[in-house]
Amino acid sequence: MTPLVMVHGFMGGSRQWAEQTKALASKYDVVTVDLPGFGENAHLRAPDTITEFASWVLEHLTAQGIERFHLLGHSMGGMIAQEMVRLAAERVDQLVLYGTGATGVLPGRFEPIHISKSRAQTEGPKRTARRIAATWFLEREAAAGFEGCAGIAECSSLDAIVAGLTAMEGWNGEGNLAAIKARTLVIWGDNDRTYPWRQIEQLWTSIADTSLAVIPNCAHAAHLEKPDLFNRILSDFLDDATGADTKTSTKLESWAVGS
Repeated sequence: MTPLVMVHGFMGGSRQWAEQTKALASKYDVVTVDLPGFGENAHLRAPDTITEFASWVLEHLTAQGIERFHLLGHSMGGMIAQEMVRLAAERVDQLVLYGTGATGVLPGRFEPIHISKSRAQTEGPKRTARRIAATWFLEREAAAGFEGCAGIAECSSLDAIVAGLTAMEGWNGEGNLAAIKARTLVIWGDNDRTYPWRQIEQLWTSIADTSLAVIPNCAHAAHLEKPDLFNRILSDFLDDATGADTKTSTKLESWAVGS
């Protein structure tokens, strides 16, 4: 059984994948990573480059005896996943890039990264964690999953928040997309406030063997907002190892995508 490694995003943690772990445990050995500086590893120093994060995850998996795996990365974790493929493509079987992009400066984000850095210094880590976590949900603080995500985000220190933002701001993976050979699924919530459509479209059109799934009426945390649909899409992709024609679109329901 090939393990499924799930890498969370900025101010996330392994606990946010509880619904996916439960749904997929009968088919896959689900490995949820806590990045240094975040979640259960909030006590560790957070690197300030995506490459360092990627190297840490690869070393962490090697230490567990995990050499080859399916890989899912969400948000900043999607940047880390892309970098992991660049560093060790032979270890990645199938790749899922969820709510992420190849441009670290995040054009179209709900606020520029340098503003988030400045506000974090003024507001402090806990207030910053709750404010940013709210943007991940279509219904913001009223969303059912908000408090759980905010609680995980609040584990992050100010140093980790700044390091994570610096890592994203200093990374660009556009030049590596054409080299990704792993069968890939791109997942996006159509109301994502962090990664606009043009970031998603770039992944979809630049990676050779890619399918696209757009989840309607979701923001940046589709795996929590519509977990059943998210899990069906993910499971369908991973189970269909033979793949489909390139540039196909996974559509388990009918929806429209606005540019």
